[in-house]
Amino acid sequence: MSPESSADPIYPHRAEPTAGRAHFQQQLLELEDRALGGLDIVVEQLDRTMEALEHQDVELAEMVIADDDRVDGRYLEVHQGILSLLALQAPVAGDLRLVAALLHVMKNIERMGDQCVNIAKVIPLSGYEPPVRAEIQERLLKMGACARSEVTQSKAAFRSRDVALAEDLVRQDREINRLNREIFRLALELGEDADTREWAMHMILVARALERVGDNAVDVGEQVAFVVTGLFREFSDSSHRAPRSI
Repeated sequence: MSPESSADPIYPHRAEPTAGRAHFQQQLLELEDRALGGLDIVVEQLDRTMEALEHQDVELAEMVIADDDRVDGRYLEVHQGILSLLALQAPVAGDLRLVAALLHVMKNIERMGDQCVNIAKVIPLSGYEPPVRAEIQERLLKMGACARSEVTQSKAAFRSRDVALAEDLVRQDREINRLNREIFRLALELGEDADTREWAMHMILVARALERVGDNAVDVGEQVAFVVTGLFREFSDSSHRAPRSI
């Protein structure tokens, strides 16, 4: 097969790579699969976290905490795989962008897993029958749904190298930020009952953790633009910052 007749699996406009380069790129794609699979683990963790929050399920919250080793293990697996791959063959510019992006993605995945653990640790603090206020809990569940959507969309955007889909994450993130502000306001407006106010303060911590999950998903989206264009820019500040070439 001539070089002109075959496309690079990562950058289709390139000519067919040598056998060694093709093996390198195949290994890199496999590492990408493992990295993006980490986002699936985060979605599972987030689903269980929100279920534990909704039903005040302390046992399920403890499972979330114990299962964080899966996220940490995936981080170490991909990180070590990338280091081993770089030791065997130096990547060209386009491949190097993907390598750098995957390292950033794994860092964000590990942080999202930590936020699920932070929420799970808060759940037992209010006991099995806390003085739940529906208006706050409803907004928290909406935040959880938005955060889940952002995580799954960030994976789809990275997988397809879809910059427009990645940029759309900012729209969902604005909704999470709005709900976060509402929860803070509602918590401050609660009455004088000490137990209720304590529960509300715990829910502010939960809202903050969910807001951070959304931010991390946007960070994954920003890596999509970097891989495609070679330029890094923060989506949320795109009107104020010029792209930086890396």
